[in-house]
Amino acid sequence: MKKLYLLIVLSCLFLINGNLFASESKQEDKFDVNKLIMNHIKDAHDWHILDYTDKAGNKVPVSISLPIILIHNGQFDVFMSSKFEHGHKTVTKGNNTYILHDNKIYLADAQGGLSYENKEGEQVLVNEKPLDFSITKNVLAMMITAVFLLIVFLSVAKSYKRNPGRPKGLQAFIEPIILFVKDEIVFPNLDNKTNKFLPFLLTIFFFILFNNIMGIIPIFPGGANVTGNIAVTLTLALFTFFAINLNGNKHYWKHTLWMPGVPVFIKPILAIVEVMGMIVKPVALTIRLFANITAGHIIILSLVSLIFIYESLVMSPVSVLFVLFMNVLELLVAFLQAYIFTMLSALFIGMAVEGDH
Repeated sequence: MKKLYLLIVLSCLFLINGNLFASESKQEDKFDVNKLIMNHIKDAHDWHILDYTDKAGNKVPVSISLPIILIHNGQFDVFMSSKFEHGHKTVTKGNNTYILHDNKIYLADAQGGLSYENKEGEQVLVNEKPLDFSITKNVLAMMITAVFLLIVFLSVAKSYKRNPGRPKGLQAFIEPIILFVKDEIVFPNLDNKTNKFLPFLLTIFFFILFNNIMGIIPIFPGGANVTGNIAVTLTLALFTFFAINLNGNKHYWKHTLWMPGVPVFIKPILAIVEVMGMIVKPVALTIRLFANITAGHIIILSLVSLIFIYESLVMSPVSVLFVLFMNVLELLVAFLQAYIFTMLSALFIGMAVEGDH
């Protein structure tokens, strides 16, 4: 019964999402699939909710305005993204005039616009960029996830204080997942160092898992492609990188920089290979998570777009069924990618802190 309820809810969500796409497609002669997909998977300075058509037949976007925080030439500027009016207006603060173009902020040229130069047969935008510390869509999504995680785990912690015996409710749902991470991922790789690294690895697991799940939900506060943003996955991988190398024991560094048991003339070569391996580990973690999550979003949006590519309601049931299938698969991928990232992190840390053999 619960599975049936989940399928019904997902169907409703994607039918709603399909209507939003339809309202946009009516305003354009040709439906641009690439633009739709890229606008979704990229970060943005506002959170687009939907478009509707007013009485005059104009498309009116509805979005959540986010804070813009910029620094240029010693000038600190703060304003809301609504000032740009979805890229139709420039914003002047003191001596700086800012332009929003393709979800990025540039400084206007002397004429108050954008400048292009021809480089190798291509028109390249040459406007200068300010230092951008804005609260973007992905940043807000991570904040929402962080608050959600705090609510969930503080609630579970209080439940344990009130009811230390048999778990109930949310406590009963979360406890098996925590025990799975501890007993099946962390302990086999870290043994007696489990308790030291368990908080870090649990945090990574649930942060990735919750962001993955939120990304599948097509309406606010879901829909942000957080773990499909390479800057986010790189940051998570760097945390693992520092956890590995700051906790590596003398045996780890000895085997990395001056491999024992091999001829002296081979040791420098092996040292170079091992140092390259240190860099490859976080790179592999970064690309694996980024690529899998982004690919899932692209496939789902492509399937939804079939309705508007063929301009036929006949495609609606087929498209929705495929999307439902992909969402169930993406739900599995959400757990799987959180598991793989945490498992590899535990494995790499375990290799750095294990004793000599």
